Amino acid sequence: MQVDVLNTEGKKTGRTVELPEEIFGIEPNDHAIYLAVKQYQGAQRQGTHKVKTRMEVHGSSKKLHKQKGTGGARKGNLRNPLYKGGGTIFGPKPHSYDIKLNRKVKDLAKMSALAHKAKDNAIMVLEDVKMDAPKTSTFTGILTNLNISGKKTLVVFPEYNDNLYLSLRNVPTVNGTLLSDLNTYDILNASVLVMTESAAKIFSEEGVEA
Repeated sequence: MQVDVLNTEGKKTGRTVELPEEIFGIEPNDHAIYLAVKQYQGAQRQGTHKVKTRMEVHGSSKKLHKQKGTGGARKGNLRNPLYKGGGTIFGPKPHSYDIKLNRKVKDLAKMSALAHKAKDNAIMVLEDVKMDAPKTSTFTGILTNLNISGKKTLVVFPEYNDNLYLSLRNVPTVNGTLLSDLNTYDILNASVLVMTESAAKIFSEEGVEA
């Protein structure tokens, strides 16, 4: 899959990058995508929800009245879940929502997400951006030149660039990530995938494990 390399003005540089068909040209597996997104979102949950049982709430442990002879129902103490302020029955307890997913399934999901983006012509390769200092207006100008201003954009670069990261982090529609941290959810959550030229070349050389 040949993709033109664009400059910061949004024009073709005359260079192209070959993205491997075995990744970007496969038939997407939507179920693998579902599992990967489920795992990602589950891992984001803290799972710290907690309610108190009848053993943990405050209240007297004295039996309210004798068991028999009152003509009413038998009662224990005020911690009974049936009373206001009593414990909760079968309430939530802290636990992890993370699920196990095999590496091959995660790789298949990532490739499937990339294949969807390729089919939608939503992948762009931008020449490596060099910034002497962080400047959000400069980065937004690049987005405007690429005709993707206002679109949810995922920018992928091969290594951490302090000036580039600080320039894009204040743009609400843009998310930046390292190639090594690229995941299925972020790919699907973006309308446009923009890779720097260096990142795209590493992708073509090392594949999905880049």
